[in-house]
Amino acid sequence: MSTAENPPADRERERLRREAAGLRQQRLSLDRALREAMARNERLTGTLRTAQEDIRRLRQALAQELEAPMNEALVLRVNPPVRAGALTQEAETPAILTQASLDVLLGGRRMRVPVSLLLDPEQLRPGMVVLLTESAGACANLGYRLSGEIATVREILDEDRLVVGTGQSTQAVARRSGLLAEVPLGIGDAVAWDPAAGLALCTVPKTEAEELVLEETPETTFADIGGLSAQIEQIRDAVELPFLHPELYREHHLKAPKGILLYGPPGNGKTLIAKAVARSLAQRMEAAAGGADVRGYFLNVKGPELLDKFVGETERQIRAIFSRARDKADAGSPVVIFFDEMESLFRTRGAGRSSDVETTIVPQLLAEIDGVEALDNVIVIGATNREDMIDPAVLRPGRLDVKVRVDRPDREGSAQILGLYVTTELPLDAQEVRAHGGDRAAAVAAMIETTAEEIFARDERHRYLDAILADGRRIPAHWGDFVSGALLRNVVDRAKKHAIKEYLETGEKGLATRHLVRSAAEEFAQQRDAASRADVEDWLKSLGHSVALQGLERPAAASGEGRS
Repeated sequence: MSTAENPPADRERERLRREAAGLRQQRLSLDRALREAMARNERLTGTLRTAQEDIRRLRQALAQELEAPMNEALVLRVNPPVRAGALTQEAETPAILTQASLDVLLGGRRMRVPVSLLLDPEQLRPGMVVLLTESAGACANLGYRLSGEIATVREILDEDRLVVGTGQSTQAVARRSGLLAEVPLGIGDAVAWDPAAGLALCTVPKTEAEELVLEETPETTFADIGGLSAQIEQIRDAVELPFLHPELYREHHLKAPKGILLYGPPGNGKTLIAKAVARSLAQRMEAAAGGADVRGYFLNVKGPELLDKFVGETERQIRAIFSRARDKADAGSPVVIFFDEMESLFRTRGAGRSSDVETTIVPQLLAEIDGVEALDNVIVIGATNREDMIDPAVLRPGRLDVKVRVDRPDREGSAQILGLYVTTELPLDAQEVRAHGGDRAAAVAAMIETTAEEIFARDERHRYLDAILADGRRIPAHWGDFVSGALLRNVVDRAKKHAIKEYLETGEKGLATRHLVRSAAEEFAQQRDAASRADVEDWLKSLGHSVALQGLERPAAASGEGRS
């Protein structure tokens, strides 16, 4: 059968022939695509090898650069990358970022350097130290610089700027470093700063002198002090008038007192008076300023703790204390520098047996007190139990001008002091309150009066001790001769403990007169056993006796001791 006689078979063969031709063409295309892909892969492989070699050469070159001598520089400002168009102010400039840079201080010169790709500019802050190379710029971060000159914060201008005092009369404006950006600084804080850079770098921990000084804003007022009305009036006249009315003093050519000496037996309110002075000055100055907030500072210097075995250390700490007071006063705050146990620091020169440390300490204090003359807001208050041991140069007029004896309270003063601690707010014995018609105030007044009467009774039961003089005379002393504000507070505290114990044992609650009377007897018996010759000599001096004390004799029933 011929082909013309079988058309379907012819058509099938033609179709298969065309499919075979298409498959051959597709295979040729795939072969060509494979060859091209292989060629591209070869080119990419070559490019990658070239890039790896370039990176190796760049790393080697950078390492050689970093091995070269490098300089340390202080970062002043960090300049982040900016668009080139922003620098030229051309809107059509391509969006190209410039390299980040730093403003640094190097060898006293301010300069701008690029930031190497090895550093992240966002991690850099003013006050840090970086390493510089000539070609790469800043290439390593050494952290914050923590050294510099000591300065004191005088004023805070804004979040970034401070006024610092660099001397008695020198001030400068400084910027905060990144380390101080979030630190809450206050007036009087010490910082390390770089004058050339104008940066406050870091805070400075308190010195030994500052640790020995208790800086506080006292809450004590003159109303909290009992039995010292005359002394308080004298001190207020001497201190508050020149502080509040300096123009009147200048008009009358009168200088304000530079200091006050509080002397007398221990435990009678000398420290309380000094605190009340600082509080009162702040209140008066606040009222004079129309209600503006004025904070008073009380620098409590513990005399014996200020002594140092190293030569010159005590003098340095005294200078630091007065410098700190000047900083507070420059901000408009009244400052009281209180030297407790003043005789331990400023004893008469030449009186030392082993080492005359006072020969340099006393002149340092005199220089500082004389330097306070130009300040309107600083006053020095000294407290001592032995005023006879203090160098006369400290006590002469023009230095510690006002001398106030804080003596032991009398019966009326003792009642006032007891009234500060025995109040109607305390749990009172119900029977005593009923005895006064339910009037708690009357019951408290009766308790205080009975206790004061007991303390100042002058009979054999209340004999404290006998002072034996060198001429053979025997001077009897009673409880009331050696009373003090601190002792009266102890009497009340002891009575409260007795009231608590009685309630736990019997269920009867409340402070009663019997507790106070019992506590007074126990307190004076305890103090009598520890009575010192110095206290007795001071008491004899107040009575006008000039004959030397030969010995003490305590009642045998109280202590079981004879003469001492």
